[in-house]
Amino acid sequence: MSANQSPAGQQPTATYDSAFLKACRREPVPHTPVWFMRQAGRSLPEYLKVRAGIPMLESCTRPELVTEITLQPVRRHGVDAAIYFSDIVVPLKAIGIDLDIKPGVGPVVENPIRTRADLARLRDLTPEDVSYVTEAIGLLTAELGATPLIGFAGAPFTLASYLVEGGPSRNHEHTKALMYGDPQLWADLLDRLAEITGAFLKVQIEAGASAVQLFDSWAGALAPADYRRSVLPASAKVFDAVAGYGVPRIHFGVGTGELLGLLGEAGADVVGVDWRVPLDEAARRVGPGKALQGNLDPAVLFATREAVETKTDEILAAAAELEGHVFNLGHGVLPTTAPDALTRLVEHVHTRTAR
Repeated sequence: MSANQSPAGQQPTATYDSAFLKACRREPVPHTPVWFMRQAGRSLPEYLKVRAGIPMLESCTRPELVTEITLQPVRRHGVDAAIYFSDIVVPLKAIGIDLDIKPGVGPVVENPIRTRADLARLRDLTPEDVSYVTEAIGLLTAELGATPLIGFAGAPFTLASYLVEGGPSRNHEHTKALMYGDPQLWADLLDRLAEITGAFLKVQIEAGASAVQLFDSWAGALAPADYRRSVLPASAKVFDAVAGYGVPRIHFGVGTGELLGLLGEAGADVVGVDWRVPLDEAARRVGPGKALQGNLDPAVLFATREAVETKTDEILAAAAELEGHVFNLGHGVLPTTAPDALTRLVEHVHTRTAR
């Protein structure tokens, strides 16, 4: 039973009537809910203090540390949802892929996956592989009370790109060479990653996550026809895997203005929008029946307070007729963002949208 479901004949759980989950369900809200991608992280001095000397992937396996980091922005900013502190490559590491997150670089895979024989290295993910996730979410939901917790995972295309390239890539040349040159191997690779990702999200939901977000960080590198043919089936498989839990499913990618309708079509209940497309135009592209999330440019937070409020008000105006709106940035919080700017932004959105 997920943390936001209302069992038949029983009272709803603590998070069910939260502003965040109501917005995801496209129901009336007391105010527009706010959370930030990468809200738990390097923009907070308290995060830098507790993470000092601890490698990223190791920190993701320490339940008490994960709990503390996840709670930090909730305490400081008063956001309407917490997002589980982890990394998209955690499930790959958990099934034995030799990778590490190198500071200043990102995930680096020792032996890239580029042949059919390499698929054997992608075994099934079991709850026992990530028992620390179950423990951490149990600790978190006990602390969060009525504040929802968002679980997340990397989408099959983005995970495939890291695995095939061996690390971050500007042009995704090895990835696209495989996708175009051996479409059956590509389809099989994404299908395996969809199974792993679906299993990882199930662990989080069953432990108590109230919603999940699928990050397709690199999907903006694709043309719509290529996304529909070569990526959408795997993303849809992930969303289908968790459909029965009744939790809101959010889909987000960077530079995906041309893909917004397809992101929703893959099975999302909420489509994340980056800052390049106004929310009213995004709603037209996505179509009815979906809530939207977004979409302040993270760099705006370096401007004056007045400028931040002006840009925020423009977004709220564009969102005025949406079926459901969750305020967020159009990508993650930048590391040198002043924490007070985020706190003021939450207060401004809450005040402006109070009903």
